[in-house]
Amino acid sequence: MPIFEYEAMNVEGNKTIVDTVEARDTDEALAKVRAMNLWPTKVTEKKAAAVARGGRTKRIRKRSFTIGGVRAKELTLFTRQLSTLTDAGIPVVQSLNILEQQTKAGALKNIIGSVADEVESGASLSEGMAKYPKAFDELYCNMVKAGETGGMLDVVLERLAEFREKAARLKRKVISALIYPVAVLTIASLILAGLIKFIIPSFIKMFEDLDVTLPTPTQMLLNITNFCTTYWYVILASPIALFVIAKAITSTRTGKLVVDWMKFHVPLFGTIMNKSAISRFTRTFGTLIGSGVPILEALNISRDTAGNAVLARAIQRVHNSVREGDPIAPPLAQSKVCDDIVVNMIDVGEETGNLDAMLLKVAENYDGEVDAAVEGLTSLMEPIMVIGLGTIIGFIVISLFLPLIKLMSSLS
Repeated sequence: MPIFEYEAMNVEGNKTIVDTVEARDTDEALAKVRAMNLWPTKVTEKKAAAVARGGRTKRIRKRSFTIGGVRAKELTLFTRQLSTLTDAGIPVVQSLNILEQQTKAGALKNIIGSVADEVESGASLSEGMAKYPKAFDELYCNMVKAGETGGMLDVVLERLAEFREKAARLKRKVISALIYPVAVLTIASLILAGLIKFIIPSFIKMFEDLDVTLPTPTQMLLNITNFCTTYWYVILASPIALFVIAKAITSTRTGKLVVDWMKFHVPLFGTIMNKSAISRFTRTFGTLIGSGVPILEALNISRDTAGNAVLARAIQRVHNSVREGDPIAPPLAQSKVCDDIVVNMIDVGEETGNLDAMLLKVAENYDGEVDAAVEGLTSLMEPIMVIGLGTIIGFIVISLFLPLIKLMSSLS
Protein backbone atom coordinates (compact mmCIF):
# COMPACT_ATOMS: atom_id res chain seq x y z
CA MET A 1 0.00 0.00 0.00
CA PRO A 2 1.33 3.50 -0.83
CA ILE A 3 2.84 5.58 1.95
CA PHE A 4 1.86 9.25 2.27
CA GLU A 5 3.86 11.91 4.06
CA TYR A 6 1.81 14.55 5.83
CA GLU A 7 2.25 17.79 7.74
CA ALA A 8 -0.53 18.65 10.20
CA MET A 9 -1.32 20.94 13.10
CA ASN A 10 -2.55 19.71 16.47
CA VAL A 11 -5.93 20.78 17.89
CA GLU A 12 -4.40 23.71 19.78
CA GLY A 13 -2.68 24.91 16.59
CA ASN A 14 0.69 25.42 18.29
CA LYS A 15 2.60 22.40 17.01
CA THR A 16 3.42 21.06 13.56
CA ILE A 17 3.52 17.27 13.20
CA VAL A 18 5.30 15.56 10.32
CA ASP A 19 4.78 11.82 9.87
CA THR A 20 3.68 9.13 7.42
CA VAL A 21 0.50 7.10 6.98
CA GLU A 22 -0.45 4.17 4.75
CA ALA A 23 -3.44 4.68 2.49
CA ARG A 24 -4.79 3.70 -0.91
CA ASP A 25 -5.07 7.31 -2.11
CA THR A 26 -4.84 10.91 -0.95
CA ASP A 27 -8.45 11.10 0.26
CA GLU A 28 -8.00 8.08 2.50
CA ALA A 29 -4.74 9.55 3.84
CA LEU A 30 -6.52 12.82 4.69
CA ALA A 31 -9.29 10.91 6.45
CA LYS A 32 -6.79 8.95 8.54
CA VAL A 33 -4.95 12.12 9.55
CA ARG A 34 -8.20 13.83 10.59
CA ALA A 35 -9.18 10.72 12.56
CA MET A 36 -6.09 11.37 14.72
CA ASN A 37 -7.53 14.81 15.71
CA LEU A 38 -5.04 16.58 13.46
CA TRP A 39 -5.56 19.29 10.86
CA PRO A 40 -3.59 18.32 7.72
CA THR A 41 -1.86 21.12 5.84
CA LYS A 42 0.07 19.02 3.34
CA VAL A 43 -0.25 15.40 2.18
CA THR A 44 2.01 13.97 -0.50
CA GLU A 45 2.75 10.44 -1.60
CA LYS A 46 6.14 9.27 -0.42
CA LYS A 47 8.45 8.67 -3.37
CA ALA A 48 12.07 7.81 -3.93
CA ALA A 49 13.00 11.37 -2.99
CA ALA A 50 12.30 10.57 0.66
CA VAL A 51 13.88 8.04 2.98
CA ALA A 52 12.43 6.61 6.17
CA ARG A 53 14.24 7.13 9.43
CA GLY A 54 12.91 6.54 12.90
CA GLY A 55 9.26 6.46 11.85
CA ARG A 56 9.59 9.92 10.25
CA THR A 57 10.71 11.04 6.83
CA LYS A 58 13.40 13.42 5.83
CA ARG A 59 13.42 15.03 2.42
CA ILE A 60 16.61 14.61 0.41
CA ARG A 61 17.32 18.11 -0.84
CA LYS A 62 19.42 18.89 -3.85
CA ARG A 63 22.47 20.93 -2.94
CA SER A 64 24.19 23.00 -5.61
CA PHE A 65 27.84 23.96 -5.55
CA THR A 66 28.18 27.65 -4.75
CA ILE A 67 30.95 30.23 -4.53
CA GLY A 68 30.47 33.29 -2.36
CA GLY A 69 27.85 34.17 0.21
CA VAL A 70 24.27 35.38 0.25
CA ARG A 71 23.57 38.74 -1.36
CA ALA A 72 21.80 41.33 0.77
CA LYS A 73 19.09 41.80 -1.86
CA GLU A 74 18.28 38.09 -1.89
CA LEU A 75 18.09 37.92 1.91
CA THR A 76 15.80 40.97 2.05
CA LEU A 77 13.44 39.41 -0.50
CA PHE A 78 13.46 36.12 1.43
CA THR A 79 12.59 37.95 4.66
CA ARG A 80 9.69 39.78 3.02
CA GLN A 81 8.31 36.56 1.50
CA LEU A 82 8.69 34.61 4.75
CA SER A 83 6.84 37.39 6.57
CA THR A 84 3.96 37.20 4.07
CA LEU A 85 3.68 33.41 4.29
CA THR A 86 3.83 33.45 8.10
CA ASP A 87 1.17 36.16 8.26
CA ALA A 88 -1.06 33.95 6.06
CA GLY A 89 -0.92 31.24 8.73
CA ILE A 90 1.29 28.80 6.83
CA PRO A 91 3.54 26.74 9.16
CA VAL A 92 7.22 27.69 9.25
CA VAL A 93 8.49 24.41 7.76
CA GLN A 94 6.05 24.60 4.89
CA SER A 95 6.91 28.28 4.31
CA LEU A 96 10.62 27.45 4.16
CA ASN A 97 9.96 24.58 1.74
CA ILE A 98 7.95 26.87 -0.52
CA LEU A 99 10.65 29.52 -0.50
CA GLU A 100 13.35 26.94 -1.14
CA GLN A 101 11.53 25.79 -4.27
CA GLN A 102 11.09 29.37 -5.50
CA THR A 103 14.69 30.45 -4.86
CA LYS A 104 17.24 30.11 -7.64
CA ALA A 105 20.09 27.67 -7.14
CA GLY A 106 22.74 29.23 -4.94
CA ALA A 107 23.94 29.69 -1.40
CA LEU A 108 20.61 31.00 -0.09
CA LYS A 109 18.67 28.06 -1.53
CA ASN A 110 21.00 25.61 0.22
CA ILE A 111 20.73 27.50 3.51
CA ILE A 112 16.92 27.70 3.40
CA GLY A 113 16.76 23.94 2.91
CA SER A 114 19.17 23.35 5.79
CA VAL A 115 17.18 25.66 8.09
CA ALA A 116 13.98 23.82 7.13
CA ASP A 117 15.63 20.53 8.11
CA GLU A 118 16.68 22.01 11.46
CA VAL A 119 13.16 23.26 12.21
CA GLU A 120 11.65 19.97 11.07
CA SER A 121 13.95 18.17 13.50
CA GLY A 122 12.57 20.17 16.42
CA ALA A 123 14.74 23.30 16.54
CA SER A 124 13.24 26.77 16.56
CA LEU A 125 13.57 29.02 13.52
CA SER A 126 16.06 31.31 15.27
CA GLU A 127 18.18 28.32 16.35
CA GLY A 128 18.24 26.99 12.80
CA MET A 129 19.21 30.37 11.38
CA ALA A 130 21.91 30.89 14.02
CA LYS A 131 23.85 27.96 12.54
CA TYR A 132 24.41 29.99 9.36
CA PRO A 133 25.90 33.31 10.57
CA LYS A 134 27.16 34.24 7.10
CA ALA A 135 23.55 34.65 6.01
CA PHE A 136 21.73 35.47 9.25
CA ASP A 137 23.69 37.78 11.52
CA GLU A 138 23.18 38.32 15.24
CA LEU A 139 20.68 41.12 14.66
CA TYR A 140 18.57 38.90 12.39
CA CYS A 141 18.58 35.87 14.72
CA ASN A 142 17.79 37.88 17.85
CA MET A 143 14.82 39.60 16.23
CA VAL A 144 13.46 36.26 15.00
CA LYS A 145 13.96 34.81 18.49
CA ALA A 146 12.07 37.73 20.04
CA GLY A 147 9.26 37.26 17.53
CA GLU A 148 9.00 33.56 18.35
CA THR A 149 8.98 34.26 22.09
CA GLY A 150 6.34 36.98 21.83
CA GLY A 151 4.17 35.08 19.36
CA MET A 152 4.45 37.78 16.69
CA LEU A 153 6.93 36.26 14.26
CA ASP A 154 5.10 37.65 11.22
CA VAL A 155 5.23 41.22 12.61
CA VAL A 156 8.92 40.95 13.49
CA LEU A 157 9.79 39.55 10.08
CA GLU A 158 7.93 42.44 8.44
CA ARG A 159 9.87 44.94 10.57
CA LEU A 160 13.11 43.17 9.73
CA ALA A 161 12.31 43.30 6.02
CA GLU A 162 11.55 47.04 6.25
CA PHE A 163 14.76 47.59 8.20
CA ARG A 164 16.85 45.83 5.57
CA GLU A 165 15.09 47.60 2.69
CA LYS A 166 15.67 51.07 4.18
CA ALA A 167 19.29 50.30 5.03
CA ALA A 168 19.88 49.04 1.47
CA ARG A 169 18.17 52.14 0.04
CA LEU A 170 20.44 54.45 2.03
CA LYS A 171 23.53 52.50 0.97
CA ARG A 172 22.53 52.69 -2.70
CA LYS A 173 22.10 56.45 -2.50
CA VAL A 174 25.58 56.94 -1.03
CA ILE A 175 27.17 54.62 -3.60
CA SER A 176 25.34 56.24 -6.52
CA ALA A 177 26.59 59.64 -5.38
CA LEU A 178 30.19 58.39 -5.50
CA ILE A 179 29.94 56.73 -8.93
CA TYR A 180 30.12 60.00 -10.90
CA PRO A 181 33.23 61.50 -9.28
CA VAL A 182 35.04 58.16 -9.29
CA ALA A 183 34.26 57.65 -12.98
CA VAL A 184 35.41 61.18 -13.86
CA LEU A 185 38.64 60.86 -11.89
CA THR A 186 39.37 57.45 -13.45
CA ILE A 187 38.91 58.75 -17.00
CA ALA A 188 40.95 61.86 -16.21
CA SER A 189 43.77 59.73 -14.80
CA LEU A 190 43.84 57.61 -17.95
CA ILE A 191 43.99 60.73 -20.14
CA LEU A 192 46.84 62.19 -18.07
CA ALA A 193 48.67 58.86 -18.24
CA GLY A 194 48.33 58.92 -22.03
CA LEU A 195 49.67 62.48 -22.22
CA ILE A 196 52.64 61.62 -20.01
CA LYS A 197 53.40 58.42 -21.91
CA PHE A 198 52.98 59.49 -25.55
CA ILE A 199 52.52 63.25 -26.04
CA ILE A 200 54.83 65.00 -23.59
CA PRO A 201 57.96 62.89 -24.43
CA SER A 202 57.61 63.99 -28.09
CA PHE A 203 57.66 67.64 -27.11
CA ILE A 204 60.60 67.11 -24.74
CA LYS A 205 62.62 65.42 -27.52
CA MET A 206 61.87 68.31 -29.83
CA PHE A 207 63.04 70.82 -27.21
CA GLU A 208 66.27 68.88 -26.72
CA ASP A 209 66.93 68.85 -30.48
CA LEU A 210 66.38 72.62 -30.68
CA ASP A 211 68.59 73.19 -27.63
CA VAL A 212 66.05 75.51 -26.02
CA THR A 213 66.43 76.68 -22.42
CA LEU A 214 63.32 75.37 -20.70
CA PRO A 215 61.22 77.71 -18.54
CA THR A 216 60.48 76.74 -14.94
CA PRO A 217 56.95 75.33 -15.59
CA THR A 218 58.27 73.22 -18.47
CA GLN A 219 61.14 71.94 -16.36
CA MET A 220 58.68 71.00 -13.61
CA LEU A 221 56.56 69.12 -16.15
CA LEU A 222 59.71 67.38 -17.43
CA ASN A 223 60.65 66.26 -13.92
CA ILE A 224 57.13 64.95 -13.27
CA THR A 225 57.15 63.07 -16.57
CA ASN A 226 60.55 61.51 -15.91
CA PHE A 227 59.47 60.39 -12.45
CA CYS A 228 56.21 58.88 -13.73
CA THR A 229 57.88 57.01 -16.59
CA THR A 230 60.83 55.82 -14.47
CA TYR A 231 59.01 54.92 -11.25
CA TRP A 232 55.61 53.92 -12.68
CA TYR A 233 55.58 50.80 -10.50
CA VAL A 234 55.77 53.00 -7.38
CA ILE A 235 52.66 54.87 -8.51
CA LEU A 236 50.78 51.64 -9.17
CA ALA A 237 51.90 50.09 -5.88
CA SER A 238 51.06 53.15 -3.77
CA PRO A 239 47.30 52.46 -3.47
CA ILE A 240 48.00 48.85 -2.49
CA ALA A 241 50.57 49.96 0.08
CA LEU A 242 48.17 52.52 1.52
CA PHE A 243 45.46 49.86 1.74
CA VAL A 244 47.78 47.45 3.57
CA ILE A 245 48.91 50.19 5.96
CA ALA A 246 45.31 51.20 6.65
CA LYS A 247 44.39 47.57 7.35
CA ALA A 248 47.33 47.23 9.73
CA ILE A 249 46.35 50.40 11.58
CA THR A 250 42.65 49.51 11.88
CA SER A 251 43.49 45.99 13.06
CA THR A 252 44.38 47.49 16.46
CA ARG A 253 41.71 48.88 18.77
CA THR A 254 43.42 52.25 19.19
CA GLY A 255 44.15 52.58 15.49
CA LYS A 256 40.55 51.83 14.51
CA LEU A 257 39.30 54.31 17.08
CA VAL A 258 41.56 57.05 15.66
CA VAL A 259 40.66 56.27 12.05
CA ASP A 260 36.91 56.21 12.78
CA TRP A 261 37.21 59.49 14.69
CA MET A 262 38.91 61.01 11.66
CA LYS A 263 36.10 59.74 9.43
CA PHE A 264 33.60 61.77 11.44
CA HIS A 265 35.74 64.91 11.05
CA VAL A 266 36.72 64.72 7.38
CA PRO A 267 35.50 67.84 5.56
CA LEU A 268 32.37 67.28 3.47
CA PHE A 269 32.34 63.47 3.86
CA GLY A 270 32.45 63.50 7.67
CA THR A 271 28.89 64.82 8.02
CA ILE A 272 27.52 62.12 5.74
CA MET A 273 29.40 59.36 7.58
CA ASN A 274 28.26 60.64 10.98
CA LYS A 275 24.61 60.92 10.03
CA SER A 276 24.66 57.53 8.29
CA ALA A 277 26.11 55.88 11.40
CA ILE A 278 23.57 57.55 13.70
CA SER A 279 20.73 56.56 11.36
CA ARG A 280 21.89 52.93 11.33
CA PHE A 281 22.25 52.85 15.13
CA THR A 282 18.86 54.39 15.90
CA ARG A 283 17.06 52.22 13.33
CA THR A 284 18.71 49.04 14.63
CA PHE A 285 18.11 49.91 18.28
CA GLY A 286 14.52 51.00 17.67
CA THR A 287 13.68 47.94 15.60
CA LEU A 288 15.11 45.59 18.24
CA ILE A 289 13.25 47.25 21.11
CA GLY A 290 10.01 47.34 19.14
CA SER A 291 10.39 43.63 18.41
CA GLY A 292 10.61 42.76 22.11
CA VAL A 293 14.36 42.30 22.48
CA PRO A 294 15.55 43.28 26.01
CA ILE A 295 17.15 46.71 26.06
CA LEU A 296 20.60 45.56 27.24
CA GLU A 297 20.76 42.86 24.58
CA ALA A 298 19.52 45.37 22.00
CA LEU A 299 22.34 47.74 22.98
CA ASN A 300 24.91 44.94 22.62
CA ILE A 301 23.66 44.08 19.14
CA SER A 302 23.53 47.76 18.13
CA ARG A 303 27.10 48.20 19.38
CA ASP A 304 28.37 45.21 17.38
CA THR A 305 26.62 46.37 14.19
CA ALA A 306 27.45 50.09 14.55
CA GLY A 307 30.27 49.95 11.99
CA ASN A 308 32.24 52.70 13.75
CA ALA A 309 34.47 52.31 16.81
CA VAL A 310 33.69 55.81 18.15
CA LEU A 311 29.95 55.19 18.04
CA ALA A 312 30.41 51.65 19.43
CA ARG A 313 32.30 53.06 22.42
CA ALA A 314 29.49 55.54 23.06
CA ILE A 315 26.90 52.73 22.90
CA GLN A 316 28.97 50.69 25.37
CA ARG A 317 28.87 53.62 27.80
CA VAL A 318 25.10 53.77 27.38
CA HIS A 319 24.94 50.02 28.04
CA ASN A 320 26.91 50.39 31.27
CA SER A 321 24.68 53.26 32.37
CA VAL A 322 21.45 51.38 31.67
CA ARG A 323 22.78 48.32 33.46
CA GLU A 324 23.19 50.47 36.57
CA GLY A 325 19.61 51.68 36.26
CA ASP A 326 20.34 55.06 34.67
CA PRO A 327 18.62 56.48 31.54
CA ILE A 328 20.04 56.40 28.02
CA ALA A 329 20.21 60.11 27.19
CA PRO A 330 22.91 61.42 29.64
CA PRO A 331 25.80 59.11 28.63
CA LEU A 332 24.87 59.53 24.97
CA ALA A 333 25.06 63.31 25.37
CA GLN A 334 28.46 63.07 27.08
CA SER A 335 29.90 61.09 24.15
CA LYS A 336 29.43 64.11 21.80
CA VAL A 337 28.73 61.67 18.95
CA CYS A 338 25.03 62.50 18.53
CA ASP A 339 23.52 65.92 18.01
CA ASP A 340 21.47 67.51 20.78
CA ILE A 341 18.24 66.91 18.86
CA VAL A 342 18.90 63.16 18.86
CA VAL A 343 19.60 63.10 22.59
CA ASN A 344 16.48 65.17 23.32
CA MET A 345 14.24 62.94 21.23
CA ILE A 346 15.60 59.82 22.94
CA ASP A 347 15.06 61.50 26.32
CA VAL A 348 11.45 62.27 25.40
CA GLY A 349 10.97 58.72 24.16
CA GLU A 350 12.17 57.32 27.49
CA GLU A 351 9.85 59.58 29.48
CA THR A 352 6.78 58.82 27.37
CA GLY A 353 7.45 55.09 26.97
CA ASN A 354 7.69 55.37 23.16
CA LEU A 355 11.43 54.93 22.83
CA ASP A 356 11.23 52.57 19.83
CA ALA A 357 8.97 54.92 17.86
CA MET A 358 11.15 57.91 18.71
CA LEU A 359 14.32 56.09 17.62
CA LEU A 360 12.76 55.15 14.30
CA LYS A 361 11.66 58.78 13.86
CA VAL A 362 15.25 59.90 14.41
CA ALA A 363 16.40 57.39 11.79
CA GLU A 364 13.86 58.69 9.28
CA ASN A 365 14.94 62.30 9.86
CA TYR A 366 18.61 61.44 9.49
CA ASP A 367 17.94 59.47 6.31
CA GLY A 368 16.47 62.64 4.83
CA GLU A 369 19.45 64.68 5.99
CA VAL A 370 21.86 62.14 4.49
CA ASP A 371 20.00 62.35 1.16
CA ALA A 372 20.25 66.13 1.18
CA ALA A 373 23.93 66.03 2.17
CA VAL A 374 24.74 63.54 -0.59
CA GLU A 375 22.98 65.65 -3.21
CA GLY A 376 24.76 68.78 -1.98
CA LEU A 377 28.11 67.02 -2.03
CA THR A 378 27.52 65.78 -5.56
CA SER A 379 26.60 69.28 -6.73
CA LEU A 380 29.70 70.72 -5.06
CA MET A 381 32.12 68.12 -6.39
CA GLU A 382 31.23 68.73 -10.04
CA PRO A 383 32.63 72.30 -10.24
CA ILE A 384 35.58 71.33 -8.01
CA MET A 385 36.55 68.51 -10.40
CA VAL A 386 36.07 70.73 -13.46
CA ILE A 387 38.30 73.44 -11.99
CA GLY A 388 40.91 70.93 -10.84
CA LEU A 389 41.10 69.10 -14.16
CA GLY A 390 41.10 72.39 -16.07
CA THR A 391 44.02 73.62 -13.96
CA ILE A 392 46.04 70.45 -14.63
CA ILE A 393 45.37 70.48 -18.38
CA GLY A 394 46.08 74.20 -18.54
CA PHE A 395 49.40 73.75 -16.74
CA ILE A 396 50.42 71.02 -19.22
CA VAL A 397 49.44 73.09 -22.28
CA ILE A 398 51.16 76.25 -21.03
CA SER A 399 54.29 74.31 -20.05
CA LEU A 400 54.53 72.77 -23.53
CA PHE A 401 53.97 75.99 -25.45
CA LEU A 402 56.17 78.33 -23.38
CA PRO A 403 59.43 77.05 -25.00
CA LEU A 404 57.86 77.37 -28.46
CA ILE A 405 56.84 80.94 -27.74
CA LYS A 406 60.34 81.69 -26.42
CA LEU A 407 61.87 80.12 -29.55
CA MET A 408 59.65 82.11 -31.91
CA SER A 409 60.51 85.32 -30.05
CA SER A 410 64.25 84.67 -30.36
CA LEU A 411 63.93 83.94 -34.09
CA SER A 412 61.96 87.11 -34.74
